[in-house]
Amino acid sequence: MKESMKELSDATLASLPDVEVPRYDRTALRNGIVHMGVGHFHRSHQALYLDELMRRGAATDWAICGAGVRPGDAAVHRALAPQDHLYTLTVKEPDGSRRSRVIGSLNGYRYAQDDPAGLVAQIADPAIRIVSLTITEGGYGIDPATGEFTAESPEIRADLAADAPDRTVFGIVLQAMRLRRERGDRGMTVVSCDNIQHNGRVASAAFLGFAELKDPALARWMRQHIRFPSSMVDRVTPGTVDADRTYLEATHGYRDRWPVTCEPFHQWVLEDDFAAGRPPLEDAGVDMVADVEPYELMKLRLANGTHQALCYFGHLLGHRYVHEAVTDPDIRALLLRYIDEEAVPTLRPIAGVDPRAYGRTVIDRFSNPEIQDPLTRICAKTSDRIPTFLLPVVTAQLKRGGPTRQCAAVVASWARYAEGTDEQGRTIDVVDPRRDTLMAAARKQGSQATAFIEDPSVFGDLAQSAQFVQDYTDALDRIRTKGVRRALGELAAL
Repeated sequence: MKESMKELSDATLASLPDVEVPRYDRTALRNGIVHMGVGHFHRSHQALYLDELMRRGAATDWAICGAGVRPGDAAVHRALAPQDHLYTLTVKEPDGSRRSRVIGSLNGYRYAQDDPAGLVAQIADPAIRIVSLTITEGGYGIDPATGEFTAESPEIRADLAADAPDRTVFGIVLQAMRLRRERGDRGMTVVSCDNIQHNGRVASAAFLGFAELKDPALARWMRQHIRFPSSMVDRVTPGTVDADRTYLEATHGYRDRWPVTCEPFHQWVLEDDFAAGRPPLEDAGVDMVADVEPYELMKLRLANGTHQALCYFGHLLGHRYVHEAVTDPDIRALLLRYIDEEAVPTLRPIAGVDPRAYGRTVIDRFSNPEIQDPLTRICAKTSDRIPTFLLPVVTAQLKRGGPTRQCAAVVASWARYAEGTDEQGRTIDVVDPRRDTLMAAARKQGSQATAFIEDPSVFGDLAQSAQFVQDYTDALDRIRTKGVRRALGELAAL
């Protein structure tokens, strides 16, 4: 009789061959962090740092309780609960070798739609001193032009009208803070780990903005008792595919319902501003700093900005993965000019860091063929990403009288992508919260060259900049009339 496949769990940890596993006593862990949005990135990044500390005998009172409020988060609970919230993290090296380890720092999961009161009580527990977040760039409800909380989404409006708001992270946390205030307990720290410039300020604006609309007195208490440090996070982490599960079964002989894979590189820079203590994160390699802004600008503009610079050109040319696009000679030439001529001059200096060398490291990382990071992942939700990663470079260059040709070409590639077909005539599935508006504007650009950039909610006043409009319309005309390949060649010669 064929032996059944071993399942990942606390009971099977000791018998897993050739995989690093937690040797610490997981029954002794105590939760100190609630993380909202347990996706692939959190599990390859923050949870890894805590697991590393626990393997050294530290931070055992800083275990992570995962949490979710969206309907899709139910799948997380279904996948992880049967395996005691363990999962495998596999690092894919460029040479094809792999290193797998089981992460044990996730110590439970609460799904708000099943038990909202339970999640509120968990966050209200005084032992929880940090709530961390990966809820995506667009999950904060902040107007990118004004920086103000908009309260526009149906879920936020529903929470503002509810006696017990539990459809958003803002409503859940507000309920928990109300309990803490009533009991006379201390406050806590909210740490955003999303790719947003000044993500601490954004989180503050969102949570306090919601509280001001819902309960102004509680909002005043929260301002005094909650800290919102900013952070910079970085690690390429593609979504899990069946091949990742099959690899563990074939190579290591056990089943993991939701493993995660990633590149070797990882970085976390975090402002050291906490209301109720923190784990010794610096011992696991986190850079604890007084001001994260120079680091986040470098990462957002050189790493995330480079992702945007390559993905639309790459997809239009028929590439399907990041490593294919970044190793295309014509795209690579544009990336190097974007980094050196436009992005780097807008950065603040960091002692001991060469930003141009950092940019080359980014390109090397993105060239890793083992990651198989799909371009569709990078192309999605562009109206959240371009204003955060790329347009600040444009604004800074216009202010200093610098060049904007490469940035304008990237925006033009997005505009061409939003037309909905690539150069082979294949349909492009444009995934964006503003999809209909963007595609409608893109359909007009044959006769109205600036139609795509005239939405001030995305582009601010860039349509009134003579320099940017000239660079943009020149690039768009080349792309639409001569094709992407020839346009890239001509742009490189300018």
